[in-house]
Amino acid sequence: MYNIKKINYYLNNILSIASPSGYTNEIADYIKEELHLINAYYYTTNKGSIVVTIKGENSENERTFSAHIDTLGAMVKEIKASGALGIVPIGGLDMNTVEGENCSIVTLFDKTYSGTIQTIKPSVHIYSDARTLKREAENMEIIIDEIVNSKAQVEALGISVGDFVCFDPKTRFTENGFVKSRHLDNKAGAAILMYAIKYIIENNIALPYDTNFVFTTYEEVGHGAASGIPENTKELIAIDMGAPGKGQNSSEYSVCICAKDSSGPYDYNLRKRLTEICINNHISYKTDIYPNYSSDASAALKAGYDVKTALIGSGIYASHGYERTHMDGILSTLDLVIKYSCEK
Repeated sequence: MYNIKKINYYLNNILSIASPSGYTNEIADYIKEELHLINAYYYTTNKGSIVVTIKGENSENERTFSAHIDTLGAMVKEIKASGALGIVPIGGLDMNTVEGENCSIVTLFDKTYSGTIQTIKPSVHIYSDARTLKREAENMEIIIDEIVNSKAQVEALGISVGDFVCFDPKTRFTENGFVKSRHLDNKAGAAILMYAIKYIIENNIALPYDTNFVFTTYEEVGHGAASGIPENTKELIAIDMGAPGKGQNSSEYSVCICAKDSSGPYDYNLRKRLTEICINNHISYKTDIYPNYSSDASAALKAGYDVKTALIGSGIYASHGYERTHMDGILSTLDLVIKYSCEK
């Protein structure tokens, strides 16, 4: 029914474009290029979100989906006398997961340098506490792949405090349907949204309501959908991720429907309808609660939008680290998005 190769095409391309919060121009340009190819109407908000609208029978009560295209990352906080770079994380990064990882440093004027993130005591042959050193930002640094031994030499490259640090996504697609990569939160959701737009347009699917698809750019720092939601929106569904783990009900092989996160419960009636759609259409789903989580839908409510909200997404294992999901979860989420869009 759905073209898995095309979904993977979108997902692989989106994952390959660095987009930490605050540095999303390149990925936004890619989304716009793909929207042009399928003749999708869109506009861009002042803050950089991309809003796609597909007209339906009812223009007074609109439905809106959102997915964020920004990710975790870091910034250069300090240029050290040794030529190494001190960093500060962007978003809720687990610093344990970036040790020894390759990265890129993007300067303010678009020069790019490669480097490796290490602790300040990286060698067990030298430092007796190399293994026990706490992995936190002040104990981590970037070793640049340039011959530099001083602050002045680094500055001569054009690197400065405030430059963005982008992590190598290390994307892998396995033959049995797994996808492994950094930033599946939430580039899996963005790929699902992109394919849903294409599918609805190319199949001339008549929608009962005007339906918006919003790609937001500041979710990881808390205010992605705090603005830019179309004013006639009555129902807002954030496409993000589920979080499998000990004590959790989520699964990489299903669409996960969030009942409550750290921002509070999501709308009961909307969650019930989404669950009924899954049951009636034999869509594999899991309901779960996430204690350390918030979403674009949370941000919209806190900003004062009078909307009913829901949060759904494929289960993403090891969130905010080196993540994994499965095509079954991606396809289940996509199917729910399509079926909900068509429901009167």
